[in-house]
Amino acid sequence: MTENGMAEKTESKIEENKMGVMPVNKLLITMSLPMMVSMLVQAMYNIVDSLFVARIANGEDALSAVSLAFPIQTLTVALAGGTAVGMGTLLSRALGEKNFKRVSDIANNGVFLISIIYCIFLAIGLFVVKPFYHSQTDDAEIIAYGVQYLTIVCTCSLGICCQMTFERLLQSTGKTVCTMVTQGLGAIINIILDPILIFGLFGMPKMGVAGAAVATVTGQTIAAAAAIYLNITRNREVKLSLRGFRPSSNVIGQIYVIGLPSIIMQSIGSVMVYGMNQILMAFTSTATAVFGVYFKLQSFIFMPIFGLNNGLVPIIAYNHGARRKDRVIKAVKLGMVYAMSLMVLGLAVFQLLPGLLLDMFNASAQMKEIGIAALRIISLHFIFAGYDIIGGSACQALGNAVYSMITSICRQLVVLLPAAYMLSKLNDVNMVWWAFPIAEVSAVIITTLFMIKTYNKILKPMPDVAQE
Repeated sequence: MTENGMAEKTESKIEENKMGVMPVNKLLITMSLPMMVSMLVQAMYNIVDSLFVARIANGEDALSAVSLAFPIQTLTVALAGGTAVGMGTLLSRALGEKNFKRVSDIANNGVFLISIIYCIFLAIGLFVVKPFYHSQTDDAEIIAYGVQYLTIVCTCSLGICCQMTFERLLQSTGKTVCTMVTQGLGAIINIILDPILIFGLFGMPKMGVAGAAVATVTGQTIAAAAAIYLNITRNREVKLSLRGFRPSSNVIGQIYVIGLPSIIMQSIGSVMVYGMNQILMAFTSTATAVFGVYFKLQSFIFMPIFGLNNGLVPIIAYNHGARRKDRVIKAVKLGMVYAMSLMVLGLAVFQLLPGLLLDMFNASAQMKEIGIAALRIISLHFIFAGYDIIGGSACQALGNAVYSMITSICRQLVVLLPAAYMLSKLNDVNMVWWAFPIAEVSAVIITTLFMIKTYNKILKPMPDVAQE
């Protein structure tokens, strides 16, 4: 049989993917809802870590130590997640084009890349963690807590790297329910292990902050194993095999054309958090703890948006590859409506219940005094952020990922950090929080301009097959 004949036979065995035929609203809900649920569970276990850490001896110092670890944890997610985004978007596009051999090539190269990324963070865990903490604080107790926690998180980061990669393979072929299962499994294991390992329950050693780290990486590793198993047994559109595999510079290059802006965007977030921690430590370590608590709490609002986003991106990429302009436009509009509605709900919670939210973290009187104002001021940017997230991801899925990168640089480096620094000169920590809404308003303007440009360049000239 000729190669073309074999390709036609392969295509005939695979039915049209639901991303090309299911009504868009139903498709978006079907793909996003499992992701939103799993992201909420993930947000819950992120918060549970800090809830238990705040209750050990010297809990505020321990909470500050975990907060100061956030830049490197963000960098891990940036490299692994950005690579997975590039792989997944490219894979969804190839799937829409019915190029199934290319789908498997992309997946295999993505798995190769993630093994390299793990080696980088293994080295960071062994050699960089201690000087990283010394660059942020001279407090010996915070440093001791932080080094314990972050060394474990980095040296055992293979779990999160594999989890993000193999879950993205499932998302990119529309199997978001499987992703919900893997993320939920990892989160539940983490939640169960946290109190057991932190406080030494059921005969286990009392590990303190180190126990929180061990619980986290254990949950991630088990979730990664589940995601690998589901790809092998359920993901028939992706063929993973190391037999005869050779890295393809062409495929890797195309993965990073899409994924690099995402990596840079999230890495910028790491720089932003590091910079904010430096600004806030000049006031008090309590302000840094408040900032860390804010990031844990806001994940309850942003994680569902990212779940919505993870369901939306493969729909846009698939229908872009299939030349279905009508479906792309409808998906983006619906994504905007849902994202901004969720953000309004989050804004209401932060405005009405800031004291109750802080009480969950055993907040001292000083922490509540700083934190209530912080949560109310920072949350003003929520509604704008929902628009920016969906708009940037739409541009990324349509091949203009650099637009999202530029927006993120402008928001977090060009506007947010300088604004926070200048506001800190007023010697009032409450003024620093206003940098967030200021930065987000600037991002709305830039995102809108890029969305108009993307539409005019990519979607407007596209013949819509539904109308031909």
